[in-house]
Amino acid sequence: MSLTTAKVWVAGAEGGLGRAVTAALAARGVTACATDSTLDIANAAAVAALLDAERPTHLINCAAYTAVDLAEKEEAKARRANAEGPAVLARACAARGVWAAQLSTDYVFDGDKGAPYLEDDATGPRSVYGRTKLEGERAFRDALGERACVVRTSWLFSATGKSFPRTILKLLAERDELSVVADQHGRPAWAPDLAVVLLALAERRRSGTFHWANAGATTWHELACAVRDEAVARGLPVKARVIHPIPTSAYPTPAARPAWSVLSTARIEATLGMSPRPWRETLPDFFSALAAAGASAPR
Repeated sequence: MSLTTAKVWVAGAEGGLGRAVTAALAARGVTACATDSTLDIANAAAVAALLDAERPTHLINCAAYTAVDLAEKEEAKARRANAEGPAVLARACAARGVWAAQLSTDYVFDGDKGAPYLEDDATGPRSVYGRTKLEGERAFRDALGERACVVRTSWLFSATGKSFPRTILKLLAERDELSVVADQHGRPAWAPDLAVVLLALAERRRSGTFHWANAGATTWHELACAVRDEAVARGLPVKARVIHPIPTSAYPTPAARPAWSVLSTARIEATLGMSPRPWRETLPDFFSALAAAGASAPR
């Protein structure tokens, strides 16, 4: 089905990825139905009413509880958004023949592999966030079967909302120096690039589990340094020129993070014939988007 004749429901449209997907749909002239957190996706009656009123042909679920550390205390809230909600959405879409995509995370893995994770590798989340996202994946597959599309991504960032690069920018302007974890490895994902991929999957109505992130493995420390360098080159306020690399043990958090969560994107590249660009190439777009929005750091 061509997306020109489709209607796409974007759930969680107020988040960075949701905004990017909605913008990508608008750029292509695709009819969209965008909902934010005022619609409880775990409320079966509300979801059914929305589907029957709007009659979308596709759903891209960007709604999620993403406060990784807070989830350790708010497990019920995380499970409602990340597991129960996707289950409700998937069952409702299955009953109406709606193609549906569920976003998931690299945190479904334990981080012990030391090589890029494939879609069929064993999972083993170390946090409430990772466990609830994995439950959401399974609920999606159970309801939609071979028509389920699950897309795992990692280190997602955008020019709106909270993200690691925006937090680093704020800290660079406020502090004399920073310390950033250097022994966790992953692949950053620029939300507008992921949005294009999600639309390609939707247009082809692909099913299965896929991994997507921008090309190139890195660490949080290396990413922070790249953000600093780009900020300096653009003449933005950077007080902290030194960023110290530290081990995870020196920065304990309530939720355990996988030390290695590099995702292989070979499957989705072969499926779509699209290769992700290197993550460093996305930083100019990130800064340009911040400037266009008139913002440089989270509020």
